Amino acid sequence: MSDNKENLDEKEIQTEEIKDTQAKETLKQKASEPTPEELAAQEKDKFLRLFAEFENYKKRTSKERMELYKTANQELMTVLLPILDDFDRGLAEIKKAKDKELLKGMDLINSKLKSTLTQKGLSDVDVKAGDTFDAEIHEAITQIPAPSKKMKGKIIDVIERGYKLGDRIIRFPKVVIGQ
Repeated sequence: MSDNKENLDEKEIQTEEIKDTQAKETLKQKASEPTPEELAAQEKDKFLRLFAEFENYKKRTSKERMELYKTANQELMTVLLPILDDFDRGLAEIKKAKDKELLKGMDLINSKLKSTLTQKGLSDVDVKAGDTFDAEIHEAITQIPAPSKKMKGKIIDVIERGYKLGDRIIRFPKVVIGQ
């Protein structure tokens, strides 16, 4: 009978262990399963992250589009710059000839061309003799002995004008600097 009693006690212990194990597993499952509040918080967090990512995308593409729009004419403007230089040289020669009517007509065409290009964002890089040389803005063609000590490291002459399209320099002014 004691064997039988021991078997019953053993079975009761096993049953209790099984119940404990099942209770622990149930608790684990409940603990691992998010509550409705946690699910709502997770969904809200996911939504906010997605919304922020989309806003960043919109800002980035808008900025890229504006940058592209500002520099879309760069290739055309770069091609037109030598023509502007030739126009300026031609006007200088016509001034020497002192033909007032021809000068007046060419000056009118020149100003109309420059105003149209200015409306499209082209502007001169303002450089004159006596300015301090800046390697980020100017392109030094050559160095010559400075006529005075004040002119050392300064611009002596401007060989070719520089131009900007918006904020970007598309052709650096070519200058001669004093040594």
